[in-house]
Amino acid sequence: MSTPGPAPAVPGLTPVARVHVLLDPPLEVGRTPFGREREIPIVGGTVSGPGRDGEGLHGEVLRGGADRQRVLDDGTAVIDTRYTVALRSGHLLQLATAGYRTGPAPVLDALLAGEPVDPARYYFRVVVDARTADPDLAWLNTAVLVGSAVRTADAVAYDAYLVT
Repeated sequence: MSTPGPAPAVPGLTPVARVHVLLDPPLEVGRTPFGREREIPIVGGTVSGPGRDGEGLHGEVLRGGADRQRVLDDGTAVIDTRYTVALRSGHLLQLATAGYRTGPAPVLDALLAGEPVDPARYYFRVVVDARTADPDLAWLNTAVLVGSAVRTADAVAYDAYLVT
């Protein structure tokens, strides 16, 4: 029987950026065998933050992305976004998020209706996948990023953290 090696490092979180994504009204695809399907067009927004080592991470979210969302019977939204950011450096950054927005039924109903809701009343977390050819931000291509998000009537904002 082998003995366990050294204990793995306990991960930490380093703030990387605030992402603010502007949204058009949802396109309701309807109920499918997998849940209520919606597509929410992404029409703009901003990315701004310190980056990993203070090199900065700044850009504009481009029109054309979307959140292809599935809403489960209990109101939980399964998040699946894809969009592109034009960085100040002139390079592009592709972002994709996957996660969940869940909570008590009345809170989720209010969110789906576009009503303002205190983010402490629901759980909205995502894993962020980033891809870029920007040599100064190449670390993003192999980084594990997570986000804590909030939904408003016409936007989603999340703070992205590097898992260290």
